[in-house]
Amino acid sequence: MGNADLAFADMEGPHRVPLPPERPFLDTFRANLKETFFPDDPFRQFKNERGSRRVVSALQYFLPILEWAPKYSFGLFKSDLIAGITIASLAIPQGISYAKLANLPPILGLYSSFVPPLVYAMMGSSKDLAVGTVAVASLLIASMLGKEVSAAENPGLYLKLAFTATFFAGVFEAALGLLRLGFIVDFLSHATIVGFMAGAATVVCLQQLKGMLGLQHFTTSTDLVSVMESVFTQTHQWRWESVVLGSCFLFFLLLTRYLSKRNPKFFWVSAAAPLTSVVLASLLVYLTHAENHGVQVIGYLKKGINPPSATSLEFSPPYIMIALKTGIITGVIALAEGIAVGRSFAMFKNYQIDGNKEMVAFGMMNIVGSLTSCYLTTGPFSRSAVNYNAGCKTAMSNVVMAIAVMITLLFLTPLFHYTPLVVLSAIIISAMLGLIDYEAAIHLWHVDKIDFCVCLGAYLGVVFGSVEIGLIVAVTISILRVLLFIARPRTTVLGNIPNSMVYRRVDQYPIAQSIPGILILHIDAPIYFANASYLRERISRGIDDEEDVLKTKGRTNLQYVILDLGAVGSIDTSGISMLEDLKKTLDRRGFQLVLANPGSEIMKKLDKSKVLEGIGHEWIFLTVADAVGSCNFMLHTQKQADSNGTHDNMV
Repeated sequence: MGNADLAFADMEGPHRVPLPPERPFLDTFRANLKETFFPDDPFRQFKNERGSRRVVSALQYFLPILEWAPKYSFGLFKSDLIAGITIASLAIPQGISYAKLANLPPILGLYSSFVPPLVYAMMGSSKDLAVGTVAVASLLIASMLGKEVSAAENPGLYLKLAFTATFFAGVFEAALGLLRLGFIVDFLSHATIVGFMAGAATVVCLQQLKGMLGLQHFTTSTDLVSVMESVFTQTHQWRWESVVLGSCFLFFLLLTRYLSKRNPKFFWVSAAAPLTSVVLASLLVYLTHAENHGVQVIGYLKKGINPPSATSLEFSPPYIMIALKTGIITGVIALAEGIAVGRSFAMFKNYQIDGNKEMVAFGMMNIVGSLTSCYLTTGPFSRSAVNYNAGCKTAMSNVVMAIAVMITLLFLTPLFHYTPLVVLSAIIISAMLGLIDYEAAIHLWHVDKIDFCVCLGAYLGVVFGSVEIGLIVAVTISILRVLLFIARPRTTVLGNIPNSMVYRRVDQYPIAQSIPGILILHIDAPIYFANASYLRERISRGIDDEEDVLKTKGRTNLQYVILDLGAVGSIDTSGISMLEDLKKTLDRRGFQLVLANPGSEIMKKLDKSKVLEGIGHEWIFLTVADAVGSCNFMLHTQKQADSNGTHDNMV
């Protein structure tokens, strides 16, 4: 018995596709709205609660500290204390370094490691994220604000714009979380982030050549050509003292990181290395008076905790637009990095973090930070990795870190007077080299060439253009890829796997056999206005190709065209018109259009547009096997009728 006969034998009662019951428009709209903005059903925990208990649950939802603090124990605090002190030893030199990278006063790096971590400890849902400033956002602030206002010529206005950009970043982040628009960040794909971070890390390292070479003047541009031109046109101003000092400490930092990677138990060696470098370098400069021999130092840092900065926000034109633009772009980058880092460590400890709640937490800590002399903060990978390896148990480690920074601000800032800038450059370079994930890029090349192009586009855009250009290039390529998938969906021919009722792609399964007189096409995407014309042409071309094959092999002429709509999640009016036109075209050519496995939305729209009447409900089937069985039955009946007619004529 052949495949066609097997299908015919099993098709005594094909399963039909019923019309879905009518639902009020508001119910449908509400369901779609919920799936778009509330896919995680965040309020499910409140459904069965009443009165004061519901209020408590709501407060715990928005302030997670109220949930874990009552159960907090001394044993947990011991772990968080060690982790907090460890990340503080990294946060202090990093904070000073990244503030210099943003062309801001170094003290702002310490301010930004004090207030924002306290806010996140109350509102954040991650146990492992360590909050602070990051190099990429610092570079973005320097490059975007620096185009409009010079930090050297007008430091007061530049500082105000940095606070204002941080405020707008916080408002934007919090709004994304409250409005449940977290999916916007998903447009920054993994490939985009890999390329962007590597490009930004390269640019940051290039910018540190100013400190490593002891140059007084340096280009404000971030592209490779401008930086190299600035470096090699000032060879007569290179300071050998800075080169030697920077190279030695960079080697020390890279060596400690290598040792920590070889043996994770010694993670604290790498974590303590930046602060150790600052202490040793400061002592060396103090004892040798190297500041009098061309080695630039931080200088005076005033004591005291964060002063208020609410009156420093700049909302007047024309500066408000540059602050708004800088805030939105840096806010998106900070969100992408912070949420990605938080999810990574949550996966290691097998717990979940709420992306939208994280956005609200990031937003609130940046809003509060902008009012207390802080600039943009998020959850950097290096600091969070140290926090994780140090054995943190809760967000209390951020509180411990903040208290350690507060003590530094109150009593220890004079000790950083002799810290050489070249050591800060070495700290930044050693941290940035860890962001160049070449192994991930190689993996993208082997797995998905288009993702690799996205990654490479982001990297080259950042290195040879600017940070904004690299981001725009990467996001544009990613969006074009999505649009291309929708506009040119995959349409494949299906065949029958021998001795089964299974139908699979003939290009993937060589054993899959075509059914004489029947063409089965699988459409792999929703049918929209963007792809309706393409699908019409693609289906027509598939029919022509099948007829040519049948003529070559001398087989039965094509009579049925089955469209497998199992992967077609939705259809718009352009798609409906395409099916209507396709039906008319097939009728003129003597073919019957058959639909298999259409979804409820498609059935509803086909019914309301009267296209279902044109196709005929008897030609709509639940599965491809049902459709093939019915078509085979009709072919078998017609063959018998033709055979009887021929016999009668002969008689």
